[in-house]
Amino acid sequence: MLRVPAFRRACILYIPGSDERKISKALALANVDTRVLDLEDSVALHRKDDARRNVVNALSATPKSRLETCVRINSIGSGFDKADLSAVLPLKQLDSLLIPKVNSPSDIRAVNEAITAHAANPNVKILASVESATSLIHLKEIIAADTERRLEALVFAAEDYCADLGLIRTPGRLEMLLGRQTVVAHAVANGLQAIDLVCVDFKNQDVLREESKEGRTFGFTGKQAIHPNQVELIQSSFMPSESEIAYATKIVDASKHHASAGAGAFDLDGKVVDAPVVLWAQRILAKASVVY
Repeated sequence: MLRVPAFRRACILYIPGSDERKISKALALANVDTRVLDLEDSVALHRKDDARRNVVNALSATPKSRLETCVRINSIGSGFDKADLSAVLPLKQLDSLLIPKVNSPSDIRAVNEAITAHAANPNVKILASVESATSLIHLKEIIAADTERRLEALVFAAEDYCADLGLIRTPGRLEMLLGRQTVVAHAVANGLQAIDLVCVDFKNQDVLREESKEGRTFGFTGKQAIHPNQVELIQSSFMPSESEIAYATKIVDASKHHASAGAGAFDLDGKVVDAPVVLWAQRILAKASVVY
C-alpha cells in the first residue's frame, strides 16, 4: 500500500522571508507545487524579526491555496526556532514546516510537540532537511521519532552537506553520490518523498536540466529551486510523461485482471510483468495524481 503525501512536491521554491516583494510574487505563482517562505539561510541575522513579521503578514492576508505553503524555520536549538514556531503555527494557511539541520530524533519530537500544542491547522506536515554526516547516519532514528506521522519528505541540502564533510564540489556531483542515494533509500523504505539538491547555477537551464534528469534517475521525487525561472523545468522533469502514465495505467489494469485469475507474473506486450514492475507503475500513477 503506497503512502500518499498531502502534496506532490515535484518542485519546492525557496523565497527569502526578508523580501516582501518576492514573497508577494511567489504567493501568486500557480506553477509550483510548494512555496517555501524562508526564515533561515536566506535571511541575515539582523533581519530575522523582519522576516518573521513579513511571513506572518503575508500569509495572514492570503487565502488558503491548493498549492502547498511551507515555512522553513531556523534549526532547532538555534535560538530562533521557538520564536519562528510561535509566529507561524497559529496561521491556518500554513501547510507544512521545513526543518533544517535535522541531526537527531529530538529535533523531530520538538517540532511535533509544537504542532500538537499550537498549530491552527492540525494537518501541518514536516519536511526534514539532511545537511550533515550526523544527520545521514541517524536517519533511521530520526524517521522513527515521527510517531505522529507528520514527516512526509527528506530534503537533501548539498552545500551544507559538502561543507560538513569537507567535500570538494565538482560539476559531476560524484562526491555527493553516497549522501543522495542514502537519502533516497531511507525515503523509499519509509514511504517518504525525497527532494534533491538546489541547482546553484540558476541561470543555466542546461545544467538544471542535467541535474533534474539525474535526480529523477537516482529516485528523487522532486527538486529544490531558488529562482522562479527554475520552476517550470523542474516541475516537468519530475512529473511522469503522458507515455509513462499510459503505460503505467496499462500495467496496473492488466495486473488487476491477472491477479483475479491467480497469476503473479504475466506477459504484457512481450515482456514479463511481476510485482516490482507493478509497484513502479503504481508509483508513476500516484505521482500523476491518478489513484488506484
